[in-house]
Amino acid sequence: MTTTKIGEFVTVERDGAIATVTMDRGDGRNALSRQLILEMTETARCFADDLETQAVIITGKGAFTAGADLKDPAMARWQANGLLARRHMTRIGPDLCDAWEKVEQVTICAIEKFCIGGGGALAAACDFRIMGRSAHMRLPEIPLGMNMSWHAVPRLVSLIGPSRTKQFVIFGERVEAELALAWGLADEVVPDGEALAAARRWAQKVAKLPPNAVRMSKQGVNAAANALHAATTFMDLDQYALATTSEDYREAIKAFLEKREPKFTGR
Repeated sequence: MTTTKIGEFVTVERDGAIATVTMDRGDGRNALSRQLILEMTETARCFADDLETQAVIITGKGAFTAGADLKDPAMARWQANGLLARRHMTRIGPDLCDAWEKVEQVTICAIEKFCIGGGGALAAACDFRIMGRSAHMRLPEIPLGMNMSWHAVPRLVSLIGPSRTKQFVIFGERVEAELALAWGLADEVVPDGEALAAARRWAQKVAKLPPNAVRMSKQGVNAAANALHAATTFMDLDQYALATTSEDYREAIKAFLEKREPKFTGR
């Protein structure tokens, strides 16, 4: 087994044909700061020339992830530098998810506790999702005055259909593990604390199969499922840039930080 550190927050452990990618910001929440997003994107791309690894597990130390880090000062600095800088900064989320979708190896998310916002977008870009029984997923973007971006919407439609995607995206409510399984958002629910072990069992099944056939089959399924994804998401970062100029967005973030109900006006 070999262990590689990618930046400050990401570790990659390779054990034969299986790699385990662990996000760890040291607080058990793993909010997606700009630095963590860039490190996870770099990690995905490091598998491009890896012919030994056949399955990649993504997990978080503690929870999977609390989603985008709204308090990250690096994000605030980019936001303050005008529209061009905002568009450039916003690209890192879609780039993260696109990078993981392009990984040729089978990708499996081991989700404990919670998987919020951008974490849900990342999980949707991967092949399989294993959840601990008490874990949940939630997309809070719309209640926070934003659109759901990161190229996530068509991936979710492919996974769970349009009506359930609307419920998941628009309401911003928790989807508990058992409901996620019923919807097809999760592939297996296991006792709490066992998601990583279950993901390894899935990865071991992959590792025993002929790698060329697995990679070509994954590519074929994705080509069929994702054919129109680029055409339907190319504007989602601009929608985000527009949404975050609204008074509703500012009110939503202020209310979130003040732990109160927001008052939306449509402005």
